[in-house]
Amino acid sequence: MTAEIITIGDELLIGQVVDTNSSWMAAELEKEGFRTRWITSVGDAEEDLLAAVAGALQRVEVVLTTGGLGPTPDDVTMDALCRFFESDRHFSEAIHAQIQDLFLRSEREMNPLTRRQAVVPDRAKPIPNPAGTAPGLWFERNGKVLVALPGVPEEMKRMMQKEVIPRLRQAFGQDVYVRHRTFWVTGLSESALALKLEGFEAGLPSGVKLAYLPREGLVRLRLSACCPSEEEALGQIAEQQEKLAQLLGRPLPGEDDKPPNLLLGEALLAKKWKMGTAESCTGGALAAAITSAPGSSRYYAGGVVSYANEVKCGVLGVAEALMGRFGAVSREVVEQMALGALRTLNCDCAVATSGIAGPEGGTAEKPVGMVWIAVASRDGRMASRCFRFGSILREVNIARAVNAAFVLLLELVSGKES
Repeated sequence: MTAEIITIGDELLIGQVVDTNSSWMAAELEKEGFRTRWITSVGDAEEDLLAAVAGALQRVEVVLTTGGLGPTPDDVTMDALCRFFESDRHFSEAIHAQIQDLFLRSEREMNPLTRRQAVVPDRAKPIPNPAGTAPGLWFERNGKVLVALPGVPEEMKRMMQKEVIPRLRQAFGQDVYVRHRTFWVTGLSESALALKLEGFEAGLPSGVKLAYLPREGLVRLRLSACCPSEEEALGQIAEQQEKLAQLLGRPLPGEDDKPPNLLLGEALLAKKWKMGTAESCTGGALAAAITSAPGSSRYYAGGVVSYANEVKCGVLGVAEALMGRFGAVSREVVEQMALGALRTLNCDCAVATSGIAGPEGGTAEKPVGMVWIAVASRDGRMASRCFRFGSILREVNIARAVNAAFVLLLELVSGKES
């Protein structure tokens, strides 16, 4: 089954509000076997919305709209849909009672504009909205369905989960299951990774696809499987994941498109480990990113921002002879920083960064964007890697180093360094 999402509101088109509804809705639809083929945004113009709805219902079986159902004059969705479906309206006592209850619970008084929210199209089935005043609307025509939902994300999500998805499941069933799994890979560019996996992609079975989604310093690999059953889809992904891991020579942890800092936190919690950080060029960005997650105190011991060489030596125990021979941006020094963090912070594993963030300070031998990252664990494992991020922008190099550091440590925590 195919679907289209129409987001409505001038605020979306002028950049005042960022559309997060459509991405969330598309993900929920795909879980139920509905492939979103189009996402359209229109302003608060009735004629534009009519054209969008007409086009969508020609292309797909299910259309979801979000926005424009409020009581103010700029909300045109109700008027447009009544015109499109040639529907009169009636006052719904059930919807009115629900709105009244909402106002009583919040100790507010209903005004005449809000009361108008209980006037609904004759040809639509109202969808209850326990969290707001605008009901959803379910229209059917020629075997196709249009569902209109409020634009407030919290209201829309609750209605989708509690009402819309169950109704779609009952109306259309589910004859295909689409499942995804996303993996984070570092140390290879998107094009280099594609060349390395060219043979793998050519051998993928029917219904399984691989996508490349670059991010600062990383590439997300997304495996997608479209199968007649959920078990078959998950089985196909697991089989191809194992092949990918063998080809790349590293574990590929990842699921549900979670960012590396959250995946790392989950892996640390599973092992009951605590991590530490020793940062130079990232200047505390690693610590900030890991502690941005709620509950990170359960797996983060602390960090040392060893920006000056004196701190690298005096606090982390890096040998001055190493510093003098190889320089601060080197494998030898960054590995000593990671080991020093293990000792100083009394943690189970640690990650260290040392590099040239820029825009100045680079040389021909050590250019701007060159960063050494090392990870170490209390059980004696160590891995280090040199990255050449290539940007002259300081913030970009720092962001890439943070992502790469998390993935490198995640590989070690998952059981295999590369």
